[in-house]
Amino acid sequence: MRNRFPFRAMDDVSPALEALLARFGEALHRAGRRWGRLAVASAVALLGLSAIAGGVAWATGDRIVTIAGWTLLTLHAYAGLALVPLLLAHLVPRRWRLLWPGRWLRAWLSRGTGAGDPATDRRAVAASGPGVHLSRRSVVAAVVLAAVGVAGWGAANVIEAIRGGARRFTGSQWLDPNGIPPPTTFFGEGTPPIDPGEWRLVVRGRVARPGTYTLEQLRALGSTELVAVLDCTSGWAMETMWGGVPTAAVLAAAGPEPAASRVDVRSVTGWGAALSLEEAGRTLLATHVAGEPLPAGNGAPCRLVVPDRRGLDWVKWVAEIEVA
Repeated sequence: MRNRFPFRAMDDVSPALEALLARFGEALHRAGRRWGRLAVASAVALLGLSAIAGGVAWATGDRIVTIAGWTLLTLHAYAGLALVPLLLAHLVPRRWRLLWPGRWLRAWLSRGTGAGDPATDRRAVAASGPGVHLSRRSVVAAVVLAAVGVAGWGAANVIEAIRGGARRFTGSQWLDPNGIPPPTTFFGEGTPPIDPGEWRLVVRGRVARPGTYTLEQLRALGSTELVAVLDCTSGWAMETMWGGVPTAAVLAAAGPEPAASRVDVRSVTGWGAALSLEEAGRTLLATHVAGEPLPAGNGAPCRLVVPDRRGLDWVKWVAEIEVA
């Protein structure tokens, strides 16, 4: 009997220990879920506040503020884009609930459709699920939120008007004209190291005379000046004088084939813009701005100037023109 007692004690302790370990595991699981939710909520809150703060600061500010080469508007846009996967990860598993109309809306839609039997309506509602995500409260909340957004937008415009600010129809802030634009980039890429003496412009594609031009050979095709507005996607706009070689002169020297219809202009960074042959003929390969040599940060030795397009299509550091 004395020999059996320890084993009996062990038999009695084992279920209790297993239960304790099971509870401890459940607690760890719940804690992990809570910390995971807290991490996602914190990320959403941080990105949301950053997007709102950046947008408000940009809308009410009177100067271009950059952080690590990015304007506040660019950071505002990136913070908003970073929210998308977090929101999708939360919403996609429950997307059917968002699309499910509430009982009051289903009842309202059923009017005039032949429905109206209370018993039939109750059975239809019961069979179709709870449908609580599009309630009166959620609709009122959405309307209030939209009203707050419109009021905020109007308040920002009033503040800017009082401070003497002005915006283009695109929403970009007007900078003082006839100057050298700030060297901002939407993607924050750095200025590539380019030796003007070693730089070459390659012209190829559906042309009779493909070729490669040095900077001096390019200038020999003729020069002109053009007043154009650079409306940068980073949120500012400036009207200034650009000087350089008409793209039409380069195309005329290359001789586009009769079937050619498009011109692709590419940068040494790989960025590019696609233009119709007619539109390309109205652009400029700029080597100067505001009477000064084009700065490296503004696309030297050669930058595309497209008067009727936003800054993303004003390709910096042009290296290739392809006719297609």
